[in-house]
Amino acid sequence: MEETAKQDLVFLELRRKLQSGILFVRGDIARDGADVKVESKHDSLLNIQTADGSYQVNLTPGVSLVETSCQKSPGSSEHTSHFRLRLRVEPESEAPCSVIGRLRVNVTYSFQCQSCGSMVLQDRAFGRVLPLPNGNWNALVDDWCCHPDPFANRKLLPRDGDCLLGDTFILLARDSSCEQTLTRQDNSSQKASAEYVCVPQQKRVSKRVMLSCTSCSAVLGEELSAEVLKFYITEILVKPGEDGGCDITRLSLEPKSDSIRQRFLEQTLASRLVELSSAQSIFRFSIQTPDGTAVILLWLLNTDTLVASFPGESFISTGDVHPREHQSCQAVQAVKVLYVLCSDSKLKDVVDVWEKDISVHPLPLPQSSCEELQKLLMSSTFRLPAFLRCMNSYQVTY
Repeated sequence: MEETAKQDLVFLELRRKLQSGILFVRGDIARDGADVKVESKHDSLLNIQTADGSYQVNLTPGVSLVETSCQKSPGSSEHTSHFRLRLRVEPESEAPCSVIGRLRVNVTYSFQCQSCGSMVLQDRAFGRVLPLPNGNWNALVDDWCCHPDPFANRKLLPRDGDCLLGDTFILLARDSSCEQTLTRQDNSSQKASAEYVCVPQQKRVSKRVMLSCTSCSAVLGEELSAEVLKFYITEILVKPGEDGGCDITRLSLEPKSDSIRQRFLEQTLASRLVELSSAQSIFRFSIQTPDGTAVILLWLLNTDTLVASFPGESFISTGDVHPREHQSCQAVQAVKVLYVLCSDSKLKDVVDVWEKDISVHPLPLPQSSCEELQKLLMSSTFRLPAFLRCMNSYQVTY
C-alpha cells in the first residue's frame, strides 16, 4: 500500500508512430474503472475525468484523441486500471538538435558553465566544424585495412579555428580567453566512487588534467594537451554570440536548482540518443566515465513517445497539484529506454556480454554526470506504475 501511494495518480504514454496510447490510473482513483472518462474537448486537449477530480493534458500540436476510442484493458489490476486510446497524428516536426547538431562554421559562439552561468569562452568562431569518427572506430580499423593500423598512437586533435565534435564532447584549441575562467586540476582516473561504478582490478591508473569552472568549481571537461581543451556537452551552454543571453554582465552566478540541472541533463542526453540512433542506427549505449569504465547500459526503445503524469514532477511542470481539484499539465516528448546499472553484481553476466559487443556505443561523461544520471534514472523508474518498471533484467524509464 505504501508503494502504491507513492506512484503517480495518472500516467499517460502516447506513441506517435503507432497512433495509440495507454492511460494508467491508480486503483484508488479509478476504483472499478466506470468512474473514468476520457474525452477531447478540442484539438490537442485531453480531459481525464475521475470520481476524485479532473485532469487535463495539453498534447503537442498535431496530436488529438479519436473520440469514443477509450477502452479499458483486460490487464487492469486492483492497483492500476489501464485504458487504451487511439490518436490522430499529423506529420511530426523535426526534433530539436543537441548542441552537437547546432554548431556551424563562421558563427560566433559563447560558452558558459551550465552550473553557474559564468562565461568560460567568449566570441569563438570556427573555420571548420568536423565530426570525430565513431566511438568504436579503432576496433574496426583491422577490418578495413590490409596493412598495419595507420592511426596507431595518433590522436585526432583540432588546430586553431577548428571545432571537433565527439558523441558527448567537443574539442577546441586553447586560447588566452580561458586563462581566467578555467582551473586545471590533476585527477586520477580511478578516484571514482565504488557506489556507482565497478572498476576492474586490471584497469590501469592514469592521470588526467580536469578543467573546472573558476567561479563554481564544477568540472567542465579535460585538458588533452597544452593546446587542446575537451568540453562535455552535459556541463556547458553554447549560445550564438548575438544572443543577448551571452552578455556577461547579465549572467547570474548563483548555482542552478537541482530541477533545472536535471532537466538540462535529461534533455541533452535524450537529444543525443535520438540523433545517434537516427543517423547511425545505434540503439544500445554504454555510459562511461572518462577512463572508459562502464557505469550504465542504455537500450533505446522508442523516440516517438509523449508522456504526462500527475503529480508530474518526474516528467512535467504542473500548476496546482491538490487532490480532488482540477489539475492540468503539458505532455512532453520523451525517449523510452531500458537500462542496467553496472554496479549491480546480480547482472554481471549482462554487463559482460554488452562490454564484449562492439555494436554497443560508448558515451563518455564526467564522473559526476554519471552519478547524476544514475540517480535520475532510478528516480524516474520509481515513479512509474510497479508493473512498468522492469522488463526482464532491465529497468524501464522515460
